[in-house]
Amino acid sequence: MFRITRPLAQVLKRTTGITGLAVHPNPLPELSKTYEATLEVLSTVPQSSIYRQGVEALTRHKLKIVQSANGDISQVEKQLDEGQIEESLDIASDELKLASKMVEWKAWEPLEEKPEPGQWEYIGQSTS
Repeated sequence: MFRITRPLAQVLKRTTGITGLAVHPNPLPELSKTYEATLEVLSTVPQSSIYRQGVEALTRHKLKIVQSANGDISQVEKQLDEGQIEESLDIASDELKLASKMVEWKAWEPLEEKPEPGQWEYIGQSTS
């Protein structure tokens, strides 16, 4: 009787069942690499930035999950709770792109113009 290990099962996986999302042959190293790249980009954002603090904490948490899984893709999928591993790769890639854009936009800097009165007030909430 043969027992198929999860890495072998990933190689044998033919489809994700999601249109436009191909099976990745070796997703965990790629996911780690993407998380590390995101952390590198975030390091250029001021530490006081709320965006950096939130995304950095989440990315470090996800990277720790991947690194502690010892190659077990199903364990990573379960702990990340983002669907299939390819979906997690897609999410990580999008976050890396957004982090790069945030650096480009310098979103942490003060506004060039003061907002109109009431612009940042929402239903039932005021900024005062």
